[in-house]
Amino acid sequence: MGTFKIEGGHQLAGEITPQGAKNEALQILCAVLLTSEEIAITNIPDIIDINKLIALLKDLGVKVSKKGKGSYTFKADDINLDYLQSDQFKQDGRGLRGSIMLVGPLLARFGKGYIPKPGGDKIGRRRLDTHFEGFIKLGAKFRYNREEYFYGVEADKLKGTYMLLDEASVTGTANIVMAAVLAEGKTTIYNAACEPYLQQLCKMLNRMGAKISGVGSNLLTIEGVDSLGGTEHRMLPDMIEIGSWIGLAAMTKSELTIKNVSWKDLGQIPSVFRKLGIQLEQRNDDIYIPAHVDGYEIQNYIDGSILTIADAPWPGLTPDLLSIILVMSTQARGEVVIHQKMFESRLFFVDKLLDMGAKVILCDPHRATVIGHDFKSTLKGTTMTSPDIRAGVSLLIAALSAKGTSIIHNIEQIDRGYEEIDTRLRAIGAKIERI
Repeated sequence: MGTFKIEGGHQLAGEITPQGAKNEALQILCAVLLTSEEIAITNIPDIIDINKLIALLKDLGVKVSKKGKGSYTFKADDINLDYLQSDQFKQDGRGLRGSIMLVGPLLARFGKGYIPKPGGDKIGRRRLDTHFEGFIKLGAKFRYNREEYFYGVEADKLKGTYMLLDEASVTGTANIVMAAVLAEGKTTIYNAACEPYLQQLCKMLNRMGAKISGVGSNLLTIEGVDSLGGTEHRMLPDMIEIGSWIGLAAMTKSELTIKNVSWKDLGQIPSVFRKLGIQLEQRNDDIYIPAHVDGYEIQNYIDGSILTIADAPWPGLTPDLLSIILVMSTQARGEVVIHQKMFESRLFFVDKLLDMGAKVILCDPHRATVIGHDFKSTLKGTTMTSPDIRAGVSLLIAALSAKGTSIIHNIEQIDRGYEEIDTRLRAIGAKIERI
């Protein structure tokens, strides 16, 4: 189990460039299974979860060629469908949440898709009903082996239909879209997710020959086609990493420039940080954050009541940033309620912040009230363990702002979502060592 040793309390300075978007890459890489032609993809993040998925694709028979840093070609012209029911696949697929999105493309092109119950972060229940209900409406037969936690769907030919999703699930929408592009006839998906990474998937599929309209809205219409061709695609920058670096700059009172952020795809993120008192300046396609030497003050609502920051489907705030916002709030002037609506275990890292001297009241599994210190009392270095990707980075930010030395164990969780994070942080002045 890897460990970070962090000497906190130092101001950082300079430029940092966000990696390619992890959550986009999980969708895009699965889509290469929809065609036998070559697909070239760039700006792929070099992180554990993505590398696991690339290894899975290789085991499936996809020809993978690395062309440079973050640049690959994929050709799925000789797929080994027997691997899908092997013990090895049941083991490999279980370790990666994103493996669920293999099912839609496999079902669409080969008439069958299987997956073991996926793993990933321990942040609460993440049900798969939306995915499989969508496949069933397209005409697939569903089966589930309870003893092995193994899911399967099969169909001779998928048929387009109308469906109203029970939730605007990003991965569920992506999976159903990938199945529907090769279905017979028209598919209409209402209450579809519409976040930028899903828009990226739809645009790529359209370049491959799919006929998807309504991209960017919650009503998608898909005219099925017989086959798809090759294309080229570049990942967006990772908006969660961008939010992480904003939080880092504020907590360490650092002057930072975050490069090439794709401002038009950030949605609510800049305005939410501004509500927390963070000054952000758009410089071309960069975010400039001045050193907040006098701290930052949380805004109240116009009637004077306490601010609540909650997650919501796009264009609302992504739940992945609430852990970062909670940590930032511990040093703000004022109070804020953090409401994590989607996952009931994501706030349970608060006990580590309490050990560091933060004032946080965990109201229930979904809500926490934070009383900011206004930097009058700094957090104290401590020893802790990363429970998941986003909480791990939040604790890392807390440690970089804290007085003294902190130890963070189980940093494999952080490496799952952040590329060479220690190297990139040292480049802007962080005192961080990988043990």
